[in-house]
Amino acid sequence: MSLQLGRTVFGDPANKGRVLSREDAMELFNSWVLNPKLKLHMLQVAALMRSWAAEKEQLDEAGQWRWELAGLLHDADWDQWPDLHCKKIIEELEQRQIDPEIIRAIASHGHPHFGVVPETQMDKLLYAFDELSGLIHAYSLMRPGGYEGMDLKGVKKRLKEKSFAANVSREDIADACERAAIQLDDLIYFIIPRQALVTEK
Repeated sequence: MSLQLGRTVFGDPANKGRVLSREDAMELFNSWVLNPKLKLHMLQVAALMRSWAAEKEQLDEAGQWRWELAGLLHDADWDQWPDLHCKKIIEELEQRQIDPEIIRAIASHGHPHFGVVPETQMDKLLYAFDELSGLIHAYSLMRPGGYEGMDLKGVKKRLKEKSFAANVSREDIADACERAAIQLDDLIYFIIPRQALVTEK
């Protein structure tokens, strides 16, 4: 099964700045994503994207929501239409005339699978957070205290164990960090406390 998108241009430049309202985004999220575990993953990535946009990119509220929206919907079609993963959500957002940068970030969040190389900072961070967030959450589930007391050493130990969270691509994580010019340790430090907040809600 190939998930290659066969294109690298998405949306209409005339729609720059257009986003879904939070209400419409959550309606789409809840109707398309039925799996609670996948929902949590997507909410975690959305929160990480928003936090990065605010803290590292110093974006305003509108900019933060654009990043958050990319994270919130990046796996929206995976639950019910895995054979159409990324294609269906991309087409949906294009029909809704959403900002091409948001659509492209979603299209590039797994470039080995979809054939779209991350270019913008939004692209690169969504790609970086996606896999690493999943591994860190899997690690939290095996710890008696969950995220409490989780440290860098423990996460990196699990990263080296190829049998742990085997579906998480270590190669993608390393590639994402290199493309975003971010040290792996720094990304892990960023993720742990912010992801813990989402999990505890």
